[in-house]
Amino acid sequence: MPSTIPALLCLGLCLSQRISTQQQTLPKPSIWAKPSFMVPEEKPVTIYCQGNYGAVEYQLHFEGSLSAVERPKPPERINKVKFHIPAMTSRTAGRYSCFYRVGELWSEPSDSLDLVVTGMYDTPTLSVHPGPEVISGEKVTFYCRLGTATSTFFLLKEGRSSVRRGYGKVQAEFPMGSVTASHRGTYRCFGSYNNHAWSFPSEPVKLLVTGDTENTSLAPTDPTAPELALWDHTAQNLVRVGLAFLVLVALVWLLVEDRLSRKRTRERASRASTGQCRRSLNTKTL
Repeated sequence: MPSTIPALLCLGLCLSQRISTQQQTLPKPSIWAKPSFMVPEEKPVTIYCQGNYGAVEYQLHFEGSLSAVERPKPPERINKVKFHIPAMTSRTAGRYSCFYRVGELWSEPSDSLDLVVTGMYDTPTLSVHPGPEVISGEKVTFYCRLGTATSTFFLLKEGRSSVRRGYGKVQAEFPMGSVTASHRGTYRCFGSYNNHAWSFPSEPVKLLVTGDTENTSLAPTDPTAPELALWDHTAQNLVRVGLAFLVLVALVWLLVEDRLSRKRTRERASRASTGQCRRSLNTKTL
């Protein structure tokens, strides 16, 4: 009996210390990525970690190990920090989390952020059955096909953050069931080489659902959703060509303006010289 009392006292003290420690743990921070958690290869991305005002240190962890540290100044006016990745690669793709510290107290870890690198190797094809234009209530299935190197596929809808996963040797099926107006939108798919390395996106497929009299409005866009237009290479190339054309026009205009300005200067100088000669001749004649 006497030996039981110290054991009970020790157990009570340990539980008290554990409860005290748990009460002193700071709330977990928020973590997100911009422009998206899906980043084309070699493109930049910024990871944000938001904690409490007064935090003197933020730590970013990658796959469970310390990756980067930020110390905001002044800490009392800043409650979030940025961790910049200048060029996304397969080595920087993976699972991230962050912590912050106020005084000597550390926060709980944030939720996990899975950064995905896209634009790896091949491009899948996306199709929809029975077709891109259907009547509300019809059953629709998307098919994503990629003949090499993968058996895992992902389907995404533009403006939504949710991702659907499918499996198959060269093709995955994504049954949507009986569709409504909420299924309208633009879809793309990816083949996956691992959880954090995906293929180029497929060409977009726009699904049009008609005849839904109960719900004709679309759900609001999720501000955290990936912007699939980021991979519209044709649009990006057209913008680059347009900008290059404008720069070329501006250079040509500057060269022409410079040449005309020099010509006008020479003409003025020539007229001034001719006038001076005439005045000299008139003076000598007199």
